[in-house]
Amino acid sequence: MKPSTTTLLLLATPAAAASCAKTFLQTATAYYLTSQKAGSPSSLSSLLSTTPNNFLYLENNILIPDWKRSSLLATPLVIDFSRSIHDTTQCATFTELVSATSKHPYVVHTRMLFGPDLSLSLVESVVTDAGDWLFNATGTLNLIRDEKWDPIPSGRRESRSKIQGYADAYFDRFASANVSVPWGAPCLRVEGGVAVRGEMKTDKNKNGTAEECVMVWPVGIHVPYRRYVIDEEFGAVDVFVGFPGLDRTRSDQAVADSHFFRGEAGRIKYLHTASACWTAGCGLNGTVFGRRSLGVPVDNVANKTKA
Repeated sequence: MKPSTTTLLLLATPAAAASCAKTFLQTATAYYLTSQKAGSPSSLSSLLSTTPNNFLYLENNILIPDWKRSSLLATPLVIDFSRSIHDTTQCATFTELVSATSKHPYVVHTRMLFGPDLSLSLVESVVTDAGDWLFNATGTLNLIRDEKWDPIPSGRRESRSKIQGYADAYFDRFASANVSVPWGAPCLRVEGGVAVRGEMKTDKNKNGTAEECVMVWPVGIHVPYRRYVIDEEFGAVDVFVGFPGLDRTRSDQAVADSHFFRGEAGRIKYLHTASACWTAGCGLNGTVFGRRSLGVPVDNVANKTKA
């Protein structure tokens, strides 16, 4: 089952809450993590409105009406690592969660939206496990836990539009080779659980004094349904998208996908991706669009099957 275009467009435009404070969003994130760790949605349920039919829960673009019993939240997970950002403008949160040492490992990206009354209106997750795109929870954990995501000093913070622009340039580059993507060191993308490296080259347009990260890209792919969570304090933006053609066995269907960016001083510094396949390895046998990787192994790709 896939959500309709109308549903996806509604998910992309959350209602801002005038009194949405960062401390409120941080508390909501803590409730989410507590619920997931316990395998009990009770903490998160306390954020719901008393108005019926005012809440949506989705995993991998599939609506789960009986989410309290049938979603991943009903399964207790060991949370080896998490990182969250908080968007007070949209009253939204994003959490990256790595469960590498659970009996069943997962990497989960979750966004939550809150209405004008501060009640929880949407939980939307990209849930990845063995056989999803380049999945390796241990690899993800090892690659991201030592990254430096310190708050950016207030005088050096970039605007929301600038931060969103990192993500838009990245996704627009899939459609057109004429798009320039501002990417700097360490020139590495954590794709699933694999480190994919580009090459640092001198930018001749800047009198040979600056270096840009150059990645190899596929072309002709238009990436729609972008849903943003932006946190200026950390120079961070996460984008939920429908990624067309990634799963070669269903080339006419977009897979559930999340890309998590941090930008500093006008360039992308970090990028983590999570993509849920319909079939093992998205039908690509573990290749990375022809891009060079560090060869981090993929966990149990052959075991992935999806109805």
